Amino acid sequence: MPRITTALALSVATIATGFLMAACDNANTSNTTSTTSPSANSTSTSSSTDGLKIGTLLPTTGDLASIGQQMVGSVPLLVDTVNACGGVNGKNVTLVQVDDQTDPKAGAAGMTKLATLDKVAGVVGSFASSVSTAAVSVAVPNKVMIVSPGSTSPVFTDKAKKGDFKGFWARTAPPDTYQALALAQLANKKGFKRVSTVVINNDYGVGFEKAFVETFEKLGGTVVNKNNPVRYDPKAQTFDTEAAAAFAGKPDAVVAVLYAETGSLLLKAAYQQGLTKGVQVLLTDGVKSPTFPEQVGKGSDGKFILTGALGTVPGSDGKALEAFNKLWKEKKGGSPGEYAPQAWDAAALLVLAAQAAKDNTGVGISSKIREVAAGSGTEVTDVCEGLKLLKEGKTINYQGASGNVDVDANGDVLGVYDVWTVGDDGKISVIDKVTPK
Repeated sequence: MPRITTALALSVATIATGFLMAACDNANTSNTTSTTSPSANSTSTSSSTDGLKIGTLLPTTGDLASIGQQMVGSVPLLVDTVNACGGVNGKNVTLVQVDDQTDPKAGAAGMTKLATLDKVAGVVGSFASSVSTAAVSVAVPNKVMIVSPGSTSPVFTDKAKKGDFKGFWARTAPPDTYQALALAQLANKKGFKRVSTVVINNDYGVGFEKAFVETFEKLGGTVVNKNNPVRYDPKAQTFDTEAAAAFAGKPDAVVAVLYAETGSLLLKAAYQQGLTKGVQVLLTDGVKSPTFPEQVGKGSDGKFILTGALGTVPGSDGKALEAFNKLWKEKKGGSPGEYAPQAWDAAALLVLAAQAAKDNTGVGISSKIREVAAGSGTEVTDVCEGLKLLKEGKTINYQGASGNVDVDANGDVLGVYDVWTVGDDGKISVIDKVTPK
């Protein structure tokens, strides 16, 4: 989707909503109609105006586009599936899609558009924790239920405990307190005693860093730059200084919590300065995309710079995963990418909660989302079966594709993590699973 200029976006959104925010791209799934306006490139299923309307706020451009583009197809697929089996509360579901550009300002603007112009009841998004932080500040006062498939910062748990979200926040990917624990356990298992960290300077990177340091030290390890952490500006263009600081002191490993576009430049800079030799690179979910090793590039010997790197990523082991993979292959071909199961589950929870509440509003969804996710009702893996039971007045416990998605009072779920590595051919493969203990 094309990027829009800030000036034009601000102008459009100011006229339309009274907020000094930019309108982002929006797009149509079934019965597609598209516009050529730079401020709107929309997607909606046709339905009655009083039917359930949901949105997506995911990155198809920007620093996380390589991962966002892998997950963005899940929600239209879910909506089409639901509409084919009767919709929600007797009417088809409408979907409006917005590209958040991996940018908090664009995310806030997109959420404003979805809440005030499109008047959606729920939103799947965002992916970047910094974007979700901006978006949820708009969603809550507008009583829009937001379910993130990938914002993993521990900050959201803390804010939920304080009551900041008033029940209008949940996520289908576990918080980084668990991934940090998984990565710390992996580092300890590999025998690394001295590590350093380099992270993107936002909620995701800093939250992960703090959780990792605490956990790794409890396991007996030392974080050599604990008192002088390396946090890079996500809008920076060069990273020579940060790379040198992260690899200084010859640590056993460098824990790099990055986004793909900027992270590839940082790791390439480290290689070009001769800093990576003999140092294990440990990565996280923010860069696990098939194109990332190519982005970092090859060395003078023709080998991929990232060969042998290890990483963690929230895995998917839900009871509905096999059926989801099969449906994806039938409808789209190939296999779903990272976080696609989490995005499917986020959308599933929105529609199931609306049906359970018999109410197509954010307030209705918020009142029932934890019940359909983690209640004591009949376990269901099929969304249509779940809707059928709910229409009959029964209660359900949805078992998702990504996992059991048992959303707790803070909007959090538990999960399993895949351990992945980069091979000699530059391809990423999952080599193990780890459940944080």
